[in-house]
Amino acid sequence: MKTRLIVTVSLAGFLAACGGPRAFTRGTYEDPNTIEMLSDQFNENDLQLIAKKMVNSLAGSPRFSQPAQQLPVVLVGRLKNKTSEHIDMASLGDKIQTGLAQTGRFALLDKAAREDLAEEYEYQQSGYVRPDAAKAPGEQASADYLLTGEISSIIQQVGNDKLVYYKMTAKLNNVRTGIVEWTDEKEIRKKFEKKPVSW
Repeated sequence: MKTRLIVTVSLAGFLAACGGPRAFTRGTYEDPNTIEMLSDQFNENDLQLIAKKMVNSLAGSPRFSQPAQQLPVVLVGRLKNKTSEHIDMASLGDKIQTGLAQTGRFALLDKAAREDLAEEYEYQQSGYVRPDAAKAPGEQASADYLLTGEISSIIQQVGNDKLVYYKMTAKLNNVRTGIVEWTDEKEIRKKFEKKPVSW
C-alpha cells in the first residue's frame, strides 16, 4: 500500500513539474513570407518559392512578355507529386494560377469550377430564370494552353546531417498543336542537422 502511494505521489509530482498537459493557447500573426524551417518537411516557403519562380518565368518568357490584343487562355492542369511526402499540389496550382492572373497577361480557366458551371447551366435552363437572361452551354472559352508539372525529391542522410533536394518542372503545352511552348524548373536544396529536442 505504501509503495503504491509513493508511486502515485511521485507521478503526480512529476506531472506537476512538467506543467501538466500542454496546449497552444497564445498566438501572433506572422508575415507569410518569413522563412522558417521548423522541420525537414516541404513547407509553405517552398511552395511560395516554386510558384513565384514559375509565374515570373512564364510571364517574362519571350512568347508572353509582350502585351497581346487577346489574352492567351491558360488552364492549370495536373501537377504531380513524385516525392515521398504529402504535398498539397492543389494549393500550389492555385498559387500559380493566382500569380498568372495578377500579371494581367493571361486569362485563366478554373478546372475545378467546371462541374459547378454545368449545374448552374441546368438551373438557368430549368425555367426559374428569365429566358432572355438565362445562360446556356456552348459559349465557354476554350484553353489555348495547358500548364502541367511535377515535383520530385532526393533525400540524403548521413549520421546527423540530412540534405533534402526538391525539383519542380513545369510545362506549358499548346492545346492545338501539343507543342511545349515554355518550360522551366525550380530547385530547392535544404540542409538539416539532427539535435536533441528539449521540452
